[in-house]
Amino acid sequence: MLKEEKQQLFKEALGNYPTGVTIVTAVAEDGTPVGLTVNSFASVSLDPLLILWSVDHRVSSKDAFINGETFAVHILAADQVELCKTFATPNVDRFSKCSWNMSEHNVPVIDGAFAVLQCKLHQAVEAGDHTIIIGEVVDIDIEKRDPMLYHRRNFGSIPAQFYTNIDEKK
Repeated sequence: MLKEEKQQLFKEALGNYPTGVTIVTAVAEDGTPVGLTVNSFASVSLDPLLILWSVDHRVSSKDAFINGETFAVHILAADQVELCKTFATPNVDRFSKCSWNMSEHNVPVIDGAFAVLQCKLHQAVEAGDHTIIIGEVVDIDIEKRDPMLYHRRNFGSIPAQFYTNIDEKK
């Protein structure tokens, strides 16, 4: 099988894997806020609290994440599709299109997310054409909102039939 064929099958397989969607933010060396849409997000450890995500080496803001001390992961709410698309679009003043503030941990925090995990950089690991960023969670905020789901290039909320009440099964 040719490399291009494998890559296409890889994209098809993983594009059919439902994920949550995040926006990761940080501050560049010159003090400007940076952020991008990320769905390569996962928990790593409870002790200490560690998460991970990966950044493509072609992303212009990658150094802010790889070399910075802090960043924030925003687990998007179901109604934040336009914000998700904005932070996935290159050459756009992303922060002018949303409400945000600088946190006490010196990271840009966007309003309205389902959850925000403020992190300090724990480790950066080179992996192919990406760098895996591992962060230690130092602060967590959660809103009572439905999280966003991404599946087959579509965004939405988690369908109601996937929620079950454990007490009903007894």
